[in-house]
Amino acid sequence: MSSILIADSGSTKTDWCLIDGKGKVRLFQTQGLNPFFRSEQECYRLLSEELKIIPAEENIRKIIFYGAGIKSEMHTNFISKILEHHFTVPATDIEAHSDMLGAARATSGRDKGICCILGTGSNSCYYDGNGIAIQNPSLGYIVGDEGSGAYLGKKVLQYFFYNTFDEDLKEAFIHKYGNNLTEILHGIYKSPLPNRYLASFTQFLIEQRGHFMIENIIEDALIDFYQRHVLKYRESWKYPIHFIGTVAYEFRDIIYSLHEQYGLETGLILKSPTENLVQYHQANETVDAI
Repeated sequence: MSSILIADSGSTKTDWCLIDGKGKVRLFQTQGLNPFFRSEQECYRLLSEELKIIPAEENIRKIIFYGAGIKSEMHTNFISKILEHHFTVPATDIEAHSDMLGAARATSGRDKGICCILGTGSNSCYYDGNGIAIQNPSLGYIVGDEGSGAYLGKKVLQYFFYNTFDEDLKEAFIHKYGNNLTEILHGIYKSPLPNRYLASFTQFLIEQRGHFMIENIIEDALIDFYQRHVLKYRESWKYPIHFIGTVAYEFRDIIYSLHEQYGLETGLILKSPTENLVQYHQANETVDAI
């Protein structure tokens, strides 16, 4: 019997879900495969070293890949080529879609809604139950990504190095990260995945919840996301607002509060879309006849 493989890939990690012909599910994880940050050779190496699936033994009939950075046919072809090369199964049907479509399908299914991603990066769309009907552009971590882990990480660094944190937060930051500006700047400007490096400082916010400065940073960043994205959709006042991503999940209390202030309906807030994507594809007979 044949299997189906579903993948959800962000800039930081990729969750892989292998469903065999009997419906048994196995989960795997690798680093992210964002085509904006990974070369073709890096992707080949990463899959070879980290993905513990032996294609010849699994009889994979179909691969459905949702990924950050898939914004055009060029990016779709890039990912499809990587998967074809790694799995080397001519009969395998490969689909490559944006992570935004994956988030929409995972949260809204066949219903209409506003769907948002708040993880390492950020994104949003109005989903009409069949596909992405309207999408505000995502400009990436340098120009945009409001409310994302990278956006929040920049705020943490600004507050520390611009001497805005009070003494308790300064001490806590130094204890966790040190205060070597040169090393941190090297991590930002010389690391192969600078957005992921910046997002790593979001953990400081999670650990220091309750301090008024920390709460201000988080709330201000989420308000930026709402003002530049969510509130731009007229449909936001008609349909639920859904979220996918670690940042959204960790700070969901603030999302609930903002929805109360703005008069918006809260939908699902999930750390990962994987389980719901499996349910979506099973319900829509993507995995029939496997």
